Amino acid sequence: MKAISIIGVPMDLGQTRRGVDMGPSAIRYAGVDERLKNLGYTVYDEGDIKVEIKERAHNDTETNLKNLKAVADGNEKLAQKVDEVIHLNRFPLVLGGDHSIAIGTLAGVAQHCENLGVIWYDAHGDLNTAETSPSGNIHGMPLAVSLGMGHPALINIGGYAPKVKPENIVIIGARSLDQGEKELIKEKGIKVYTMHEVDRIGMTKVMEEAINYLKQRTDGVHLSLDLDGLDPDDAPGVGTPVAGGISYRESHLAMEMLAEANIITSVEFVEVNPILDERNKTAEVAVALMGSLLGEKLL
Repeated sequence: MKAISIIGVPMDLGQTRRGVDMGPSAIRYAGVDERLKNLGYTVYDEGDIKVEIKERAHNDTETNLKNLKAVADGNEKLAQKVDEVIHLNRFPLVLGGDHSIAIGTLAGVAQHCENLGVIWYDAHGDLNTAETSPSGNIHGMPLAVSLGMGHPALINIGGYAPKVKPENIVIIGARSLDQGEKELIKEKGIKVYTMHEVDRIGMTKVMEEAINYLKQRTDGVHLSLDLDGLDPDDAPGVGTPVAGGISYRESHLAMEMLAEANIITSVEFVEVNPILDERNKTAEVAVALMGSLLGEKLL
């Protein structure tokens, strides 16, 4: 059985709602360590990446990006840690924190693959840049940054860019896309399964297609799972909930199919905000989905 390294990233600087920095603690409290050990894994909890929270700059002076330096610094540290864990031949399981941390995770992971695939399980595309972002919140930009689009302080984390090619990305669960993101998806030919496709063809078909698509062209697949990809009824503790999302059961099916396909080489679960949650329900959902992704079966 492969060893897993848990890396917490208490980052809440990629957006403006407080509380998501407590996500890693909430997920640990929901029993992630025990769940994975029960599946036979050796689990190393690497603790948390240190994120500077001395001050929250509203905007970087030269751009509209909020907390640019602190977000870049935190992600640089995360990239180094993920790289280190992979060198030890351990599977990186990253706990967020807001979705800006995907910048660091992907920077650490991508250097170990020629053609890294990415499954972006999310209500949002996270494909904004400083020019297209309505808010300046970096948690709406990590996928664009990983494609090499955005501020140099972000795209050059890990010392190289881009981290991923547009044809190696599959977005699942999208239902809230800004105009600039829609244009970029079309321009770059990024594969997207919106909630329309999930409803129309069903999660089984979506996952079969996504898995086959990525199997043909990648040598490793990173799963970036934003809990707001799920319906807010199932995962209420998120900063940017969007009604009409993927159900709890559909999400388990998706994770079970990924486990069966054995293609996931790294994962992060992000945007768990215990302050907005109901009795830690969202962190418990995250841990249950981690179980399914890593081989837990009902029978």
